[in-house]
Amino acid sequence: MNSRAPGRLLDLTLLLPLVPAFALVIGALAAIVWLTDGRPLFFSQPRVGRHRRPFRIWKLRTMTTETDVSARRPTRLGAWLRHRGLDELPQLFNVLRGDMRLVGPRPLEPKDADRLVAQHGAFAARFEVAPGLTGLAQVCQAQGVQLTARVDAEYATSRSTWLDLSILLRTAFMNVVGKTRGKRPLPASLERAG
Repeated sequence: MNSRAPGRLLDLTLLLPLVPAFALVIGALAAIVWLTDGRPLFFSQPRVGRHRRPFRIWKLRTMTTETDVSARRPTRLGAWLRHRGLDELPQLFNVLRGDMRLVGPRPLEPKDADRLVAQHGAFAARFEVAPGLTGLAQVCQAQGVQLTARVDAEYATSRSTWLDLSILLRTAFMNVVGKTRGKRPLPASLERAG
């Protein structure tokens, strides 16, 4: 049996009935970005997926648009969207396409994937599963490359439908109360490892 099938089925079961509502919310947020910050409305970037397959993600634009990239800063609306994780909603279309899952390690840019795997071997485990819109490292608010690598490796080896559902519920809670207030404790196995 294809190991991707149960997760893909869960994604489609949860996502397909909500596509009209999500499309409406994304459209409304894009209109607000246009009214408050102008164009472009979306931001796109190449990322690396399962088995390092490349794809493009889409987000609502949250940064200013100076030509000098180092001068760009989050807009007021952009900061609010990021705090709630709402800038990531267009990636639901990546989930529908099969580039991503609802739950998995966050997708990395190709240059970051190569660098981080070279520096921290545990990062390679993340490429055994599809990247996700949200993940265990995000709901635990894992900080730092080493801890994020360990949390993503933990997810890759212990993923299950129940774990995915708990991460999705925690993500929804965090979107309401904010990322810091809603975070989940690290898994006990990682706490013990220090």
